[in-house]
Amino acid sequence: MRDLAFLGFLAALFGMGFRRPFLLVLAYVYIDIVSPQRLTYYLLNAVPISLIAVGLAVGAWAMVDKKHDTRVAPRQGLILLLLVYCWFTTGTADFKLEAAEKWDWVWKTLAFAAFLPLTLRTRLRIEALLLFMILSAGSIIIVGGIKTLASGGGYGALNLMVSNNSGLYEGSIISAVAICIVPLILWFARHGTIFPPDWRVRTFCYALVFACLLMPVGTSARTGLVCVALLAVLMLREVKRKGLYIGLCALAGMAALPLLPSAFSERMNTIKTYEADESASTRLAVWGWTWNYVKQHPFGGGFEAYRQNNIRYETVKTVPTATGTTIERSLTVDKARAYHSSYFEMLGEQGWPGLILWLAISLIGIVRMEVIRRRYRSAEGEQAWIAPLAAALQSAHLIYLLGGAFVGIAFQSFIYMPVGAQIGLDTYLTRKRQEADWRPMGRRAQVAVA
Repeated sequence: MRDLAFLGFLAALFGMGFRRPFLLVLAYVYIDIVSPQRLTYYLLNAVPISLIAVGLAVGAWAMVDKKHDTRVAPRQGLILLLLVYCWFTTGTADFKLEAAEKWDWVWKTLAFAAFLPLTLRTRLRIEALLLFMILSAGSIIIVGGIKTLASGGGYGALNLMVSNNSGLYEGSIISAVAICIVPLILWFARHGTIFPPDWRVRTFCYALVFACLLMPVGTSARTGLVCVALLAVLMLREVKRKGLYIGLCALAGMAALPLLPSAFSERMNTIKTYEADESASTRLAVWGWTWNYVKQHPFGGGFEAYRQNNIRYETVKTVPTATGTTIERSLTVDKARAYHSSYFEMLGEQGWPGLILWLAISLIGIVRMEVIRRRYRSAEGEQAWIAPLAAALQSAHLIYLLGGAFVGIAFQSFIYMPVGAQIGLDTYLTRKRQEADWRPMGRRAQVAVA
């Protein structure tokens, strides 16, 4: 029955896409995030629906979509350059077979990331992309939130519809993603047009934000906790009464502490005692190995280069005794441990050139969103949505980058969708200014322009 529900939804979405071709792009976004083929027993996992969706999306754009106002941004060139560089390192990889397996999906992620901004010619399309992203991720997050409220969750214990915890179904990744989309959800609660923000839309948005905040609790992912902290700091920029906001955050934190499950509290306490935590010690050891490896291989070792690491690390625990405490040290030897960091993933696999390209794609986007936010922060009327959206996209990106410091998501396709929205927003506003002298429409902005 569940197979038929997914099949019916996709058939309807593809069918509408033949009348409105941009819906085919959104169909691919849904498939890429939710992976319905992993949630069905037979019907969808027997058909390459992802390949079909992207083929139809690109074909419809090439044959039907208007292109007279299409603009290509420099960051699309950087994405393509990263794609070419990854192809080169795959050919020279230390583990060619394993590298080829990862390359098989990485090149599709980067190619679609370079293509996506070409389709985002209007505000409606940019908004539709973000809405599909949020609702698709929300289908996973809402399930996780309900299960967290019901059982409390636990590290590795929260089943998010599938037993295979890869992609967005992995605890640390979905925690980072859940927190990074909170600014975008709040933007829809104020400025959305597809679903005008009445009381029903706002109620759903705030409930979804609550579910997002539950994800670090349900997964007991430390990555999610640091992302929540950054979210709180970034939101401070947008609120008018900063003192009241800080007080409410502190009050909410104190009120929530007694309600948190013990599994979450115990997991978070390991942040302070990282030397005794095997997971944290492993990451530090792998990062040290990667740094030393790149000193000898500045161009990286290709995808899956971590498979050759052989690490030794010492955990230190303080154990209470009858007369006081004693220090216990234990030596652990391990090998082929993953990077657990997007930055070291890029450095180890793609070397300095790959890391620089990847960072440039992100940093340019963050700077451009700040430029737009400042340019339109006093705008009113039909332009009032622009600065808040730029700020939301910037905050989402910063949170994702912080989460990426502790989990390997450098090529996770989800982040390249907000990047596409950033590029689409930037080129859309540039075109509007050139076509109709579309300057920021606010009293203070007009004085500044004059």
